[in-house]
Amino acid sequence: MTDDELDSLLRALGDATRRRLLDRLRDEPGLTLSALADGFEQSRQAISKHLALLAAADLVVCVWRGREKLHYLNPVPLQALPVRWVTSSAREHSAALHTLQQALQDATP
Repeated sequence: MTDDELDSLLRALGDATRRRLLDRLRDEPGLTLSALADGFEQSRQAISKHLALLAAADLVVCVWRGREKLHYLNPVPLQALPVRWVTSSAREHSAALHTLQQALQDATP
């Protein structure tokens, strides 16, 4: 995952409404914009903008069925997040914790 892809993913996940939309698509795949907008206080236009940002981050995939545009959660970028962010940094975090532990032990009389 590139830095730009990570930035896009984190930006998309940085809003509670977008996270709720993803949760809804996880539980009810293949919803239309109208169906997704139900249950939100925001307008359909606002929900549409959120969906566009989620699609740009590759978290939502749209499929046309006739005249209906159906939205689906794409979990692949979410699965890549721990690999890029957590797993790759685990060694550095462990070293930082060890350094902190040593500093705290040295400071204790």
